[in-house]
Amino acid sequence: MSSSQEYYDKEKGPTSTDIDVAELEAAPDQVIAERFGVLGPFLSKLFESGVEARGVERVPENQRETKNAWNNLLMWWSVNMVLTTIPVGALGQYLFTLTLPHTIATILCFGALGGVATAFIATLGPQTGLRTMIITRYSSGYFGGTIYSILNILTQLGFSTTAVILGGQTLASIHTNTLPLVVGIILIGICCLIPCFIGYDMVHIYERYAWIVTFFIMCCLWGLGGQAGFDANAQKPLEDTGRALSADILSFGGIVFGSFSGWAPVAADYNVRLPADTSAWRVFTLTFLGLYIPICFTAILGAALVTITDPAYVAAFGEDGSMGGLVAQVLAPWAGGGKFLLVLLAFSVIANNIPNTYSTGLSMQALGRPFAMIPRFLWVCLAFLIYTVAGVAGREHFSAILSNFLSILSYWTAFFVVIVAEEHFLFRRPGGVLGGYNLGDWDRPSKLPLGIAGILAACFGAAGAVVGMSQVWYTGPIGKLAGATYGADLGFELAAGFSAVTYPPMRWLEIRLTGR
Repeated sequence: MSSSQEYYDKEKGPTSTDIDVAELEAAPDQVIAERFGVLGPFLSKLFESGVEARGVERVPENQRETKNAWNNLLMWWSVNMVLTTIPVGALGQYLFTLTLPHTIATILCFGALGGVATAFIATLGPQTGLRTMIITRYSSGYFGGTIYSILNILTQLGFSTTAVILGGQTLASIHTNTLPLVVGIILIGICCLIPCFIGYDMVHIYERYAWIVTFFIMCCLWGLGGQAGFDANAQKPLEDTGRALSADILSFGGIVFGSFSGWAPVAADYNVRLPADTSAWRVFTLTFLGLYIPICFTAILGAALVTITDPAYVAAFGEDGSMGGLVAQVLAPWAGGGKFLLVLLAFSVIANNIPNTYSTGLSMQALGRPFAMIPRFLWVCLAFLIYTVAGVAGREHFSAILSNFLSILSYWTAFFVVIVAEEHFLFRRPGGVLGGYNLGDWDRPSKLPLGIAGILAACFGAAGAVVGMSQVWYTGPIGKLAGATYGADLGFELAAGFSAVTYPPMRWLEIRLTGR
């Protein structure tokens, strides 16, 4: 992985026709305030009070104040060591009847793949100063970037929905007769909105310290769960064998990969203010560790808690897979102290949902220039309304939403990462065909690639996902062959493979014919 400086040597200054873009990059607060006329003074005061004005505009090198690369570790640690991660591990046994050892091995192996994918995308933030969805324009063109933005909006809203449902479930389990689940969901949503409304700096401040409390609570859960008695062979009588077991592992592996790679479409959003010469290896390593350690630690906790065979714990989990109820039961021996920790744990989903909410607003701006003209914080408010309403509507179907969503999520993030990576290493590397990124062209469709190669490669990736997927509502032909009764989910593997094979030759031809 080369140093950042080598990748932005090709930046070009703005032409006279693009001076508005340059002004927006340099002083977004002034431009946005002037754009809204009568509301301008109000917006100016809002920005002066600390609300972030910058949206998808590139952060120039001379405006990058942040130098603490350790935020990559601390932020992702806070984001992932939360209540929302616990159910991921529980799905291995709840849905796929895997024993605890097989569940742990699957989490560790497939998690590493997803961690590498997301950590790579994170390195592009300092190198380019661009948000993740804008970076896709350099491989898939302006229109292709819009397609990815739509996918990412749906992805982040899906993550947000599961987060507010689980947080609301947990709060409701504490006060069964006094706090309705709907109220809990709305309360969690409002708490997520506040730091995202303020913007980048507040997001990092919150995430820098949020992990401390949740790490302590997770250690308490490990201790109390162990005291109740983990049973590594609890699922042994139910576990499949032979091809069926392999299919279960592959299908659960897709969910695990999705829980890691689901952060890839937003990973660069939180590094854009690091200096351009920040070591790519340092960003990669810190991001990977910030993902891998807390997700594995917490997901394996969820897998272990499901093995407790005490009838009270089994009843708390229930047939609908209420993870909030099970966690409440684990903390029950501590009475009032346990309820206090449960309240803190319920609010831990805020740390997880902040990147979803913040990046949804950015992705909405990245849909195109008309959308970018609307201030970022208004899009954030819209995202909050959408996922809160969705959470209220789907509050009784958490496990089904989580398993189906994470499986499908892994499909598109797989080919997204592959296409961006091949563009970066094959065509944008120093000495490559293009030799770097023309960073001044990030919002100039006529200077960006046409995107035909990127869009077609994504289509091939989607085709790979369709033939390899295995869901309750559909199983592809290759997915059927890979498993026994219900098939195996090979969706993300084939999505990545199909895109990896088709993108390089098509992109080479596109460059030869168009020069960009």
